[in-house]
Amino acid sequence: MDKPSVKKDIVIVGAGMAGLTAALYAGRMNLETIVLENAIIGGQIANATGIENYPGFMSVSGSELIGTLQNQAEHFGATIDEFDVIERLELQNKTKLVETANYIYETPVVILASGMNRRKLPLAEEPKYAGRGVHYCELCDGHMYQDKIIVVMGGGNAAVDAANFLTKYASKLYLIHRSQFRADEVSQERIRKNSKVEIMLETEITKLFGDNRLKQIEIFDKNSQTSKMLDVDAIFVNIGVEPNNSLFKDQVKMSARGHILAGEDCRTNLEGVFAAGDIREKEIHQLTTAASDGTTAALLAEKYISKLREVQ
Repeated sequence: MDKPSVKKDIVIVGAGMAGLTAALYAGRMNLETIVLENAIIGGQIANATGIENYPGFMSVSGSELIGTLQNQAEHFGATIDEFDVIERLELQNKTKLVETANYIYETPVVILASGMNRRKLPLAEEPKYAGRGVHYCELCDGHMYQDKIIVVMGGGNAAVDAANFLTKYASKLYLIHRSQFRADEVSQERIRKNSKVEIMLETEITKLFGDNRLKQIEIFDKNSQTSKMLDVDAIFVNIGVEPNNSLFKDQVKMSARGHILAGEDCRTNLEGVFAAGDIREKEIHQLTTAASDGTTAALLAEKYISKLREVQ
């Protein structure tokens, strides 16, 4: 069956800080706007437990900040759809096509704010246990492990925040990292105080075991140069991120790292296509810079649309 076509002024790919900010501004300018999200609304920041460097808040959780921004965008008329998965983008023509599982959107403007994906666990057994004990989204899958033994792998803020979140489910939680913590002191202090948590630094996960599901892991202590087995039910991997560019990597110009090449005006090499947030090649990646990108992309998109309407 043919999919229905729907015309929009702006299609935004990604519902993180950049995408939702762009939706807020686009909605306020009375532009027909839809935000499409293949994963969880809020992206990487959604599970942050205590954000203390976002202007206007002494401390705010990621879910609260994103929830407020989502409500603002929807209040001004933007539609946010996290269930209709994007299958294809065609960005080169004046009218861009965004095909999802249910619709084909036609639009003069696409804002690419797809952010980053978590890096996969670099072990040969990972595909066997993906979704069967190896996970990458604690908000999506943490509830499956009520009163179970959980491992969080990683040592940055995102990993420690994930560990803090997962302690609500775990009977025991191991936080394993191959070197020293990179997380801020506030997050570290909270996780160190939790009696459920055992922290294992300078430690690597070397092998996974189990039949249909993960049951055990082998770990290697780099200080003692010894290995041992741990009984576990799940690993939540948080060892860095990679740009989420698979839908458009052959259409827009990118850096060697896989980020979209776009200046501070967020314009890509394609007319009517803007890049905002972590997917854009830039030196600083912060919530505030993502919000700035979303603002810039939406305002310049409106100018672009206005010029198109003047010549029609």
